[in-house]
Amino acid sequence: MTTDTLAPLPEPPESDIETAFRALVGGRDLSGTQGKLIRSMLKEVWSLGHEGVSVGDLKIADAALAEMVEAFRVFRPFRETRKVTMFGSARTKADDPVYVLAREIAAGLAGSGWMVITGAGPGIMAAGTEGAGREHAFGVNIRLPHEQGANPFIAQDPKLVEMRYFFTRKLMLIKESHGYAVLPGGFGTQDECFELLTLLQTGKAEPAPIVLVETPGGTYWSAWKRFISEEAIRSGWISPEDLSLFRIVTSTKDALEEILGFYRNYHSCRWVGDLLVVRLQHSPSRRELDELNRRFNDIVISGAIRRTSPLPPEKSSDDHLELPRIALRFDKVHFTRLRVLIDALNQL
Repeated sequence: MTTDTLAPLPEPPESDIETAFRALVGGRDLSGTQGKLIRSMLKEVWSLGHEGVSVGDLKIADAALAEMVEAFRVFRPFRETRKVTMFGSARTKADDPVYVLAREIAAGLAGSGWMVITGAGPGIMAAGTEGAGREHAFGVNIRLPHEQGANPFIAQDPKLVEMRYFFTRKLMLIKESHGYAVLPGGFGTQDECFELLTLLQTGKAEPAPIVLVETPGGTYWSAWKRFISEEAIRSGWISPEDLSLFRIVTSTKDALEEILGFYRNYHSCRWVGDLLVVRLQHSPSRRELDELNRRFNDIVISGAIRRTSPLPPEKSSDDHLELPRIALRFDKVHFTRLRVLIDALNQL
C-alpha cells in the first residue's frame, strides 16, 4: 500500500500579496506586527484559492472567520474590563437553588466591576445574565434548531454575538475571560469544563481561576472529583497537583473569594523571548523571593525567579509599565505548578 505525498503549495507572489495588502488597509496606520499578520492571512486566502478547496470547506472557513471578526468587534471596547464566563445546564429552572446561586454569583461579580459572559441561552446562562444585569453581560449564542434564541435578559443587546459553530463559540467564551464559574450540567457543560481544564493544564489558555459550583450538600462536583481522583489520578493519567486548577465551592462568598482573590496580587503574564514575565500589584521582598525560589526551582530551567523592570518589548507596546514584575525561565511544561506559584504570590 502506498501513500501519495502532497506537494507543498507554491508561495504566492509577494507583489500580489503587497498589492492586496495596500488595497485592503489603505492609509491606516498599523504596527509592524499587525501588518505582518494581515499579510500572512492574505497568503492563506491565496492558498485556499490556489488549492481548489471544496465549496463546503470554503463555507466553514468563511463562516468561522466572519464569526470571529464579529466577536472581536463586540468585545474590543471592553478589553480592559475583567470578565468571568459561566457554564452550566440550559435545562436548569429559575426556581432551582443552583439557578439562584448562579444568579447571586453573577450579581456579586458585577458589583465588583466585572462583566459576565454566558452562552446566552436559558437555564444557567439566563441566571448569569439576569444576575449581572444587561449592562454587565455578554452573550455568545449558538444557533441550534431545537432551541429558541437568546434569553430575554440579553436578547437584542449589542453585546450579543450569534454563532453557528461550537468551536468559534468556545474560543470566544475562553479567550475573553479572566475567570470561570462552572455549574452542574450535561454533556455540553462537561465538554466545556474538560476543555477548559485541558487548555489551562497545557498552557494554551492564560492562567485563570475556575470555580466548580454546587449548592450546599450537593454531590455533582464532589462525585465528579471523586471519579477524577479514583480513575484518572490513580491510573497516572493526570497528576494530583492538577486538582489545584479548580476549586469546588458551595456559596456565593466562596466563589467570589476564589475568583477575585486570584487577582489579589497577580495581574497578568506574558512571554518575552524565553522569559515568562509575571506582572503584580506589589513586588515580593528579598526574603519572599528567596522562598519562592526554594519552593518553585523545579519549574525554572535556568537562573532564578527575579524582580525585573519592564523589558523592551513591553515598553514598545506600553504593556502595564506601571506594575512591578518578576521574571523566570519557566519550563513551559508544568503549568499546574505555575498556578500554584500564582497562588503563592497572592499570599504575599
